[in-house]
Amino acid sequence: MSEGLDVIIVDDDPSVCELIETIVKRFYTWGEVLAFNKTNEATDYCLSREIGVAIFVVDVFLGGVSGFYFLDTIEAKFPTAHSDAIIITGNASDDIVNMCIASDVNHLLEKPVKPYAMQLAVRAIAEKYLKFAKKLFQDPDFAKNVSGI
Repeated sequence: MSEGLDVIIVDDDPSVCELIETIVKRFYTWGEVLAFNKTNEATDYCLSREIGVAIFVVDVFLGGVSGFYFLDTIEAKFPTAHSDAIIITGNASDDIVNMCIASDVNHLLEKPVKPYAMQLAVRAIAEKYLKFAKKLFQDPDFAKNVSGI
């Protein structure tokens, strides 16, 4: 199990899942990149983890369930799952955009996913954790206050 900030990819299409995994592995160095094409396996993995922080790349339609339902399912273990998610879809309709907004998902990419768009979306999520970690290391008083929460 990684001690970094992992990227967890969930897409029911094995070829899309593999392609996104390849794209992310080309640039991502702050944790592991894990890909699942079976939603139940991704859910089981997430719920068995000790660390409840990760970046999620999730297809909006996962066979019989939605990507939003997957995020809801793991939310107890990953409280920031929705805000740390990138939803991918073949057709970014108004309904999907509205579901993202209602679910606190700020990143939506349309297939075929452009590598630079994926890199920028993943980086935007990772950056908030990198800045927070830097602040903890540089400001002992802030770190002490955070540890008391």
